Amino acid sequence: MRRGFVAVTVLTAVVAGGCGAEGRDVVVEGTPPATPYSGPLDIPVEDVDESTRGALLATTGAAGRALECDGEIFGGNGPDGWGSGDGGDTPEDGLRLYFDLFTPEVPRSGYRVERRGTDRVLYSFDVGGRTKVAVVVAHDQQDRPGWGPETDASCDPAELPAEFTGSGRYEFWTDAQGERQPVARIHSSVGPEHCDWQTVRFLTLGRGERATTYVRDPDGALGTAVQTAPYDPDVPLPADARDTGYRHGEWRLWLTDDRRTAYVRTPDGVEAWPSVTDGVACM
Repeated sequence: MRRGFVAVTVLTAVVAGGCGAEGRDVVVEGTPPATPYSGPLDIPVEDVDESTRGALLATTGAAGRALECDGEIFGGNGPDGWGSGDGGDTPEDGLRLYFDLFTPEVPRSGYRVERRGTDRVLYSFDVGGRTKVAVVVAHDQQDRPGWGPETDASCDPAELPAEFTGSGRYEFWTDAQGERQPVARIHSSVGPEHCDWQTVRFLTLGRGERATTYVRDPDGALGTAVQTAPYDPDVPLPADARDTGYRHGEWRLWLTDDRRTAYVRTPDGVEAWPSVTDGVACM
């Protein structure tokens, strides 16, 4: 079963940010949600190499069905990645193993037992009484004695608390009314330092095969081969450009119908961020 089930246009090796505050308990008592998950915990999973909602539900089993997202499921995984010597003695050990082995970009503390079965436990991380991250740990899986992760799923990072996402890799954009937008709709991020891309900023609209990524590369760190046009720090705004309503700080995003270039209005003028070709990668 494959892990990291989120398709992206720009691939970067990252260190997960916002991994929970020191001193906070991984598992807490918490308050049960108004509508706790009541379905089976042992739903069979499938290995589907897609990032559609149906594919993610097939991959994440009970964890995906336990979520209460405002939008679509953002990511999740089925059983994989740990062996016969990794299992823990308790369900909480199994949850800790999930964090230690897979370094997921979700909070590492504040989980609550939502359901407890004979050989499985569903842990949930809730926001406003709704489950945004779900992890099912199981006991004595095939060739894996002890407690360990079986399935996991999470909502869009924009649905997680700002105290966690503020230290992560995503830069969140808002609409004209100031509402934070889903990462699956729009987000930006700074290029990784280990590839000397820290002066580069990527802006991605959409996700998966339909995503379009634009780049602000004032120092030419990426080279010209992966860009559909040069970055330009000072251009006139095209007459047919429209204000998308998306904002990040003092930046305002404008697009033309062909969407080949992102026009970012700043207090100093308008910048042209070209779209990039597929396959930009920093490993």
